[in-house]
Amino acid sequence: MSMAQVCCDSASSAVVVGGVAAKRHGFTSVAGRRREMEDAVSIREAFTAPAEEGKPRRDFYGVFDGHGCSHVADACRERMHELVAEELAGAAQPESWTGAMERSFARMDAEVTASGGGDSASCRCEANKCDHVGSTAVVAVVGERRVLVANCGDSRAVLCRDGAPVVLSSDHKPDRPDELERIEAAGGRVIFWEGARVLGVLAMSRAIGDGYLKPYVTAVPEVTVTDRAAGDECLILASDGLWDVVTNETACEVARACLRRGRDRWCAEAAAMLTKLALTKNSSDNISVVVVDLRPRNHL
Repeated sequence: MSMAQVCCDSASSAVVVGGVAAKRHGFTSVAGRRREMEDAVSIREAFTAPAEEGKPRRDFYGVFDGHGCSHVADACRERMHELVAEELAGAAQPESWTGAMERSFARMDAEVTASGGGDSASCRCEANKCDHVGSTAVVAVVGERRVLVANCGDSRAVLCRDGAPVVLSSDHKPDRPDELERIEAAGGRVIFWEGARVLGVLAMSRAIGDGYLKPYVTAVPEVTVTDRAAGDECLILASDGLWDVVTNETACEVARACLRRGRDRWCAEAAAMLTKLALTKNSSDNISVVVVDLRPRNHL
């Protein structure tokens, strides 16, 4: 696959600093070696409210890795940021953000469950049963002082700080000890069939959708709130099409190498380079990568 093909679904966004356009994020999203594309990416700048004096700016980034078809991932792309904005509107303090994100994910899960029902009437992918469709969700809300991350599934958020990775989410795998205990306590089983799977079917223990696997597969996210620091360089959100074959350390090294080139589109270049690296390492999945510039604006 050529770099042109890797970059075919990529984009970047700019802010104007001192009259110079400085790119703040870039992304790629490719089918890779899969026949179907089930990933979705959502980027919404200043999503919580119109810019007003005295109100902090917050940007929304999300990666959704669908399974069964793209129905749930597409729904998350179109709707999740709205739910998060609504819930954060009533959560002024950081200690209330975990609850806000949990409610957002619960509402998203309820919406896709209600719309899916037991048939394919509302599913563009024409899956036999929409309650057999689901998606991971890793979401980052980036503010001027903090980074809020909520994760459900095995997509991942990694912060590059002072040249080293800081993992802001934990993968939800069925054989993770606490997840295994939770599943078994609910009456479910983890069966090893080409890896650990809930009831021998799903290779992740949390997801949006998948109504037929509840309560063993839950949509409750794990949430982290991280204070931004002077050494922050970038944030990487990606589906497991990247993380299955590229380490956190390597991902940060690649992103920093693009940063050091000093080009305006370095975030988009970093996302494309990470995607190309995953393909050369024989990733067999869809690959979606978002790279967000976290350096202070006066450093751009």
